[in-house]
Amino acid sequence: MKIHRPIRLDFSTGTLLGTSVQETVRTVRDMKGYFRDEAARKNLDPETVVYRVQAILPFQEGEEGGLFFGTTFIQPGMVGDEYFMTKGHFHLNRNRSEYYITMAGAGALILMDEDRRTVFEPMSPGTVHYIPFNRAHRVSNIGDTVLTVLACWPSDAGHDYNEISSKGFGGRLRKINGLAALVEGL
Repeated sequence: MKIHRPIRLDFSTGTLLGTSVQETVRTVRDMKGYFRDEAARKNLDPETVVYRVQAILPFQEGEEGGLFFGTTFIQPGMVGDEYFMTKGHFHLNRNRSEYYITMAGAGALILMDEDRRTVFEPMSPGTVHYIPFNRAHRVSNIGDTVLTVLACWPSDAGHDYNEISSKGFGGRLRKINGLAALVEGL
């Protein structure tokens, strides 16, 4: 039996603490092709952080029977009329689900089924979101402060970013008349 060392979660910030915590940072440069207005993206400082993810992965990715846990921190910001967001993905193992828990900020969980039908759920501190299997998902920060989201997913779920980078979502969350609105199409 493999022994896993405990980590700490700072409930005031969502920060994971421990030697086994891994961190990934996505900048404006890394988000090429994800926003509708590429010219607006190019006008931003390419080193601007859009989001970062801390994760604890106590099993090998793809290994059945384990759980992964992480925190995503999405900065407030806009690219044209779109809010800063995560890249979004399907799971490689499409029949795997996931949970998101909103710790801080205001956001939107955007879900897309395999027929490209897209919906969104408002996110605010304390909301718990179940992401069903066979759904692509991404998160947008629609507020003025950092959006902090905890996640828990199966170790054999995997991430399919390629379909989203090549085809996008069936709808985009845009700021229209000062409000977040889901707009169909690319």
